[in-house]
Amino acid sequence: MKKGKISSYDRLTRNIALTVITVSLAPLILVGGVIFDQFRSIYEEKVYSHLSEVVDKHATNIDAFLRDKLYEIQYLNTAYSYEQLTSAEFLDETLRGMQQQFGRIFVDFGVIDAHGRQVAYAGPFKLLGADYSNADWYRKSRDRNAYVSDVFEGLRQSPHFIITINNGKGERAWTLRATVDFLAFSHLVENIRIGKTGFAYILNDQGVFQTKPHEDQAEKLVLTPGKRIETAGAEGGVTIRHSEGSDGEIYITVSSPLNGGNWELVYQQSLGDAFSDMIRAEYVVLIIFALGGLGIVAMAVLVSRKLVGRCRAMDKESELMNRQMVETGKLAAIGELAAGIAHEINNPVAIMIEEAGWVGDLLKDEAPPMPSRGEIDRALNQVVTQGRRCKDITHKLLSFARQTDPRVTEVSLPALIREVVELSMQPAKYGHVDFSLNLDQDMPPVAASMSELQQVFLNLVNNSIQAMEADGGVLTLGCSRQGNDAVVTVQDTGPGIPAANLGRIFDPFFTTKPVGKGSGLGLSICFGIIHQMGGDIEVESAVGVGTKFTVRLPFPPPADQQERQQEMYHD
Repeated sequence: MKKGKISSYDRLTRNIALTVITVSLAPLILVGGVIFDQFRSIYEEKVYSHLSEVVDKHATNIDAFLRDKLYEIQYLNTAYSYEQLTSAEFLDETLRGMQQQFGRIFVDFGVIDAHGRQVAYAGPFKLLGADYSNADWYRKSRDRNAYVSDVFEGLRQSPHFIITINNGKGERAWTLRATVDFLAFSHLVENIRIGKTGFAYILNDQGVFQTKPHEDQAEKLVLTPGKRIETAGAEGGVTIRHSEGSDGEIYITVSSPLNGGNWELVYQQSLGDAFSDMIRAEYVVLIIFALGGLGIVAMAVLVSRKLVGRCRAMDKESELMNRQMVETGKLAAIGELAAGIAHEINNPVAIMIEEAGWVGDLLKDEAPPMPSRGEIDRALNQVVTQGRRCKDITHKLLSFARQTDPRVTEVSLPALIREVVELSMQPAKYGHVDFSLNLDQDMPPVAASMSELQQVFLNLVNNSIQAMEADGGVLTLGCSRQGNDAVVTVQDTGPGIPAANLGRIFDPFFTTKPVGKGSGLGLSICFGIIHQMGGDIEVESAVGVGTKFTVRLPFPPPADQQERQQEMYHD
């Protein structure tokens, strides 16, 4: 029983703690999830908007740079004649002037005739007379007034791109060509660096790099275009995508068209690097949430243990009160038996007095040799017999009253039932009630309190006798073994219990006896005692037929099983 109570308290502690934890953490998790989702959405929108703005701004700067260089070449083409530009001295002087004014952005100048041959050149290379008729950039520029080529190595075997302006038609057509310094142009792109992995580059419409590849490109990182990200903060013409890299990571690519759509500025950064601050903040928040959750769990466990501790103390107080009720019920049962026992004692006492008086009369009237000696002997024997009877009755009564020790011992139910029957024999005689016993003498003992079981069976027997005292009847008591339980039945042939009252007979202070005849505590105390022993008590009744009480008590487990249970309990 003690082990069962401990487990029930543990379950109660666990249930209270789980309830408090669930009620406390559910709103915290819900609110935290909403905040996380909103924070992530806002931060992602901020990052995408920032990257879009950066890429759009640099694309605008690069386009402005290209337009400026194109306008500068157009100015030379407009300001000077073909004859002037084909003069080596003039062209060389013009190049030096442009370099002094704008820096060494322009590497060289050249004039190309209608057949693609360079007829004038100013610059560090020996390219006078170079034939560009088959050059890809030259063929693409022939049908355009102004053209900016892709980056290529060409005859000089170093990356560069060319700006051309076409003049005239037919045989008189000629082209003014200027080479832009690749390093100065690449610098406009290479300074776009954000975080650890963010960098930019320019691709042409064929996907060829137009700027110096980053070291990650040198490792041949391949990006597979993925889902396009729609964001309210994206600038016009800017496209944001999530792409999967050949290294297995996800990258953000932000692109914007350049050079009239012939080029594309691409910014690339790993997703983890772009959102590193957000991830760091989320980890901090998760740690705070985890610490708060641990605090809630600790407080829930502490509070539940305190509550269950108070419940345990209240249960102990209730158990003490139940024991007091048991003692009170026992005294009440003894009081009910007092009248019958008094009758039982008074009769032999009266006989002893009468016989003693008779002996006295004989001794006065007759002298020795006392011919009435036999009568005197008979009277004295009667006195002794009845005295022994009184002594036996009073001994049983005192034995019942003194057995208040609730300690569990081995109790033989057949012997206990016979003892209860002997105590109740006199009330049964006055109520014209006959006993019928059906006891299994071979059944093993049960582990219980002798005094408490005696009180239970005496209470049930007395109730049955009182129910049948008007018309008499038969009270049948039986005990037998059914599986692992000892079953005791107390069945009478009294008036029975109405169905409306059958469900309440074990309730405290419920009684159908007249006022002053019963307290309503007897069956309630019996119910508590049997359940405290791990057993069960049931009632069956039908009006006009009788009532049957069935008490089930478990047999103690075998010795080896008890040892295993004790070892498990101590472990």
